Amino acid sequence: MSNPHDPALLARAATLVDALPYMQRYAGRTFVVKYGGHAMGDPELANDFAEDVVLLKAVGINPVVVHGGGPQIGAMLKTMGVESRFVDGLRVTDAQTAQVAEMVLSGAINKEIVGWIARAGGKAMGLSGKDGGLVTARKVTRASKDPDSNIEKVVDLGFVGEPDRIDTSVIETISAAGMIPVIAPIAPGEDGQTYNINADTMAGAIAAALNAARLFLLTDVSGVLDKQGELLTDLRPSDISRLQQDGTISGGMIPKLETCVHAVEAGCEAAVVLDGRVSHAMLLEIFTQEGAGTLIRAD
Repeated sequence: MSNPHDPALLARAATLVDALPYMQRYAGRTFVVKYGGHAMGDPELANDFAEDVVLLKAVGINPVVVHGGGPQIGAMLKTMGVESRFVDGLRVTDAQTAQVAEMVLSGAINKEIVGWIARAGGKAMGLSGKDGGLVTARKVTRASKDPDSNIEKVVDLGFVGEPDRIDTSVIETISAAGMIPVIAPIAPGEDGQTYNINADTMAGAIAAALNAARLFLLTDVSGVLDKQGELLTDLRPSDISRLQQDGTISGGMIPKLETCVHAVEAGCEAAVVLDGRVSHAMLLEIFTQEGAGTLIRAD
């Protein structure tokens, strides 16, 4: 029999008591989690992620998972001898690439995540934007500046889309049935074509449509860092604009933060950029005073 005065046991009990106010605050609310990057390729981190999601569901929070899969799509295209081209970080997607993207995202990756959640003791249902009329996409175009002439020209990205309309009823039905929706970023357009959507963009749009309490973007960095390399824990859109202008925020972090700002301005309570390589980072962010990433909320 364990000793009730054992400091390790007492510390565990204290951790649960400390977490209680946060559990009460978020009970019945929705968290949208964008899952991707290196965390997805590491079995140990994938298992930790699945356990976190199952725990959230067990304490009365409704997690919704939106996943990416860019590296896996790239690997499959390479195997097939298809060359990838990118414009502003978005893969130019022809008909063949769109088919491969759907196969990899809605098939292999989606069901793998469903399997991880099942092994952690949860019930998940895999779907894409096509299922239940969840997302209707519109085609994305980008303007690119010619470095020689400085003239802007419109670049056709092919079957790359962004969410136009979202009907959340299928997510709400799945969540109410005690299951965790796992969503692949694929959706049909009004034109009947299938579009590949950036997973961050998909997650942000779904978080806004659900009026989620939190949008979590799990990334391969610890969050937004200042010029000294220190983590910035709390940002508003006005801060982000200033940090972008002075060069503190650059590269791939810019579109992630734009997604966060759009989400919080369109109905999501707050967004968090979080390091998916840290074990149980989501639980540290939600259930502790200190947090673990960069929180973004509206001005």
